[in-house]
Amino acid sequence: MTSKQTPPSSISIAVATHKPYRMPTDPIYLPIHVGAALHPDVLPTMLGDNTGDNISDLNNYYSELTALYWLWKNKDADYKGLVHYRRHLGTQRFSRFFIRDRFQRIITENELKELLTIHDVIVAKKRNYYIETVYSHYSHTFDSNQFDLCREVLAELKPDFVPAWDHLMKSRSAHIFNMFIMSSSKFDEYCDYMFPVLFELERRLDPRKYDSFNARYIGRVSERLLDPWLETNGYAYAELPVLNTEAVNWINKGSSFLLAKAGIRKYRKSF
Repeated sequence: MTSKQTPPSSISIAVATHKPYRMPTDPIYLPIHVGAALHPDVLPTMLGDNTGDNISDLNNYYSELTALYWLWKNKDADYKGLVHYRRHLGTQRFSRFFIRDRFQRIITENELKELLTIHDVIVAKKRNYYIETVYSHYSHTFDSNQFDLCREVLAELKPDFVPAWDHLMKSRSAHIFNMFIMSSSKFDEYCDYMFPVLFELERRLDPRKYDSFNARYIGRVSERLLDPWLETNGYAYAELPVLNTEAVNWINKGSSFLLAKAGIRKYRKSF
């Protein structure tokens, strides 16, 4: 949507976290302890994803998506979104270049409402792979069979989205990280599209066959379901920069990528 519309009266953005961490102070952000059913003592005073209709006990496989599911089923707001405890959507204001505290560069309610009068879908800026396609990058760093099975599930459950999935696999960029803000109607629509696909994928490829790091493949595969949904529906969107609250070790990340691309070692941890 690109025409002017009434600013939203309520915005709720889940901040998925599994450990104590500094949180944004703006009231639009809702910290949620993910995997609370598995580790109830880690954040006993924080809202957990184990109340109401939830999939908290699947957090070892679905990662931040257990917060997304909770928000979908248990929270009313005009707009809903998801970010991560150390990865946020950043402000576009020029003043960000002069702010040392990274938490002060996170987008705030006032700026966000300005954007939402024009766009009802906001996503994280695209990640560019440059020398690889989305598919080849995943095949080098993880198990490409996970993408292949996801396509099979899409073909059976959501066939209209397969052409856009195939297009994404050949692309050299993607909106990833499971970070976005949407009008409640589109948020519901996206969850209705994505979760049945993931539940079926889990049924066909048991995550328990992997170690704890690779068992989170469902969360990783889900990141590639956003672009096919946007493209197939023809939804316009705005992009916001990805803000890491911690410094990224690009040397470590780059060397791990090169080792994976050379077929020496796939990813063994998150960066």
